[in-house]
Amino acid sequence: MASGVLTADPDRAREGGPLREMVEVAVGVLLRPDGAFLLTSRPPGKPYAGYWEFPGGKVEPSEDVRTALERELREELGIRVTSAHAWRDEVVDYPHALVKLHFWIVSAWDGPLQMLEGQSCSWQQLPVDLEPVLPGTVPVLAWFAQERGFRGPTHRMPGAAA
Repeated sequence: MASGVLTADPDRAREGGPLREMVEVAVGVLLRPDGAFLLTSRPPGKPYAGYWEFPGGKVEPSEDVRTALERELREELGIRVTSAHAWRDEVVDYPHALVKLHFWIVSAWDGPLQMLEGQSCSWQQLPVDLEPVLPGTVPVLAWFAQERGFRGPTHRMPGAAA
């Protein structure tokens, strides 16, 4: 793979081989005024179930990223996005899929958070005290650390002492 691609679990085989198509994914980074950000757990039955991530999902063929973001956050969290802007992109090579994550900062929404897919949620600051953290979430934590002048680990590593 080209440089700049984050490879998750590099010791595992890639489903679909080296020529698989990239999946476009819209990801919402919900921020409160105090700087806390929302992480949700991946629901049972999905790859990496139980891992903590920023909410979002696949961009459908008929959608642009903003439309997909709004749909996914409505389906997962029961909210209506009222203020969001594109922030950064990251390509992650997971064993089950090659994904391009389009991260959007979501600074305003209508409605209370509802966990409509059986997931859990947690408002976090750096360092994140949840584990395990999905590999595609780690770059966002590093970007936050850089922007906020945070020094030290951004999250706990699985199995590390608390």
